Amino acid sequence: MSDDSLIRLRDALRAFAAERAWEPFHTPKNLAMALTGEVGELVEHFQWLTPEESAALGPEQRDAVALEMADVLLYLIRLADVSGVDLAEAAERKIAINARRYPADEVRGSARKSTR
Repeated sequence: MSDDSLIRLRDALRAFAAERAWEPFHTPKNLAMALTGEVGELVEHFQWLTPEESAALGPEQRDAVALEMADVLLYLIRLADVSGVDLAEAAERKIAINARRYPADEVRGSARKSTR
């Protein structure tokens, strides 16, 4: 996803909220709570599935998961917007931090948590 895509989504969400006069409700706290709820709805689709089943969703399940992922993404973009966070920059910075924390030659093939 490009910065332009994030900006287009941010602007569409701003307009969507403004058309409904929802800005007073879109506080960081409320958006973070809504985001958490949506993540829970996403997780429900995978609950009790085996790893193999979770990787082989049927078309209907995959579509439902895609829509939940979209909800998560949209709330995250809106939260970043009202919080003044450049989400693309923060993500790039976090990838760089993780690259230092998990050097490929040291962690390849391991799922252990870093102690750094």
